[in-house]
Amino acid sequence: MGFVIRWVCAFILLGATYNPTQWNFFRWVQTGWETHLPLTILFSLILLIGYIIYLRATLRSIGFFGLLLVLAVVGTALWVLFDFGWISLDNPTVNTWLAITLLSFVLAVGLGWSIVRRRISGQADVDDVDA
Repeated sequence: MGFVIRWVCAFILLGATYNPTQWNFFRWVQTGWETHLPLTILFSLILLIGYIIYLRATLRSIGFFGLLLVLAVVGTALWVLFDFGWISLDNPTVNTWLAITLLSFVLAVGLGWSIVRRRISGQADVDDVDA
């Protein structure tokens, strides 16, 4: 259940930043950042904090090479689905939602990998040990 929560939070973070609907941060900023500058800066900082949390945890957990490997696995899985004809990449709206879903999966894996590694190996990360 913990992975699902991490995935949903990553999905909300990415979807709130940009999605194909009109309800996203980028479109909101494009239409009225001059009139709502303090709110724009506040929401920018909140999103930035979310990205820093996810990216820092991902890079500390699986590293840059691990991040590339997870992206490669997700990209190859996407290629297999396309090759078998199970998905079509003709619709930009569906492609955007698919990208948000897959990128949020990558972030969720990165955020939870230390927990998985600890359960599999029995070894705690240095950050996990209580002082």
